[in-house]
Amino acid sequence: MAIRDRIVELRRVKAADLVASPKNWRTHPSHQREALEGVLADIGYADALLARQLDDGRLQLIDGHLRAETTPDDDVPVLVLDVTEAEADKLLAVLDPLAGLAGTSESALGELLDGITTEDERLRGFLDQLAQQIDLGKTNAAAPGAELTVPEIYQIVVDCEDESAQRSLYERLVEEGLRCRVLTL
Repeated sequence: MAIRDRIVELRRVKAADLVASPKNWRTHPSHQREALEGVLADIGYADALLARQLDDGRLQLIDGHLRAETTPDDDVPVLVLDVTEAEADKLLAVLDPLAGLAGTSESALGELLDGITTEDERLRGFLDQLAQQIDLGKTNAAAPGAELTVPEIYQIVVDCEDESAQRSLYERLVEEGLRCRVLTL
């Protein structure tokens, strides 16, 4: 199978000059924004945004909307792709969900987190949340025959009219900084 290289060039572009995709479906809750601000403050840009060139020469984002919004006055790294609008739509639809399919080695992540130091409180909070998720997983993984200790977790289940209402409520609660999970029964 021949795989095409669709990257035309790497450009440095003022973030405010990038055109947001009108089809961007991702929302960015405040805790995500804070974590990104922490990474940018502690490390800086270490990944490029993705865009395609419009007929008028402007660049339209495919990936990196939050990074562009966070640093509108900065020149940001942008990989310019030679994709059609339809191909850009496919990328917009699948990039984040595809990355979300990756599994987690809790032991490897735990070792990685143990070695990270940062002075940025926003990034420290995000790293602490990751560590807490690993600890919850370990709490629930008891040896056969061992007594299982279940931490107290207080939850609310809300019945929604349909998937659209469920998505809307989920996004609103996440925006408020609440840890949420979506269940379909």
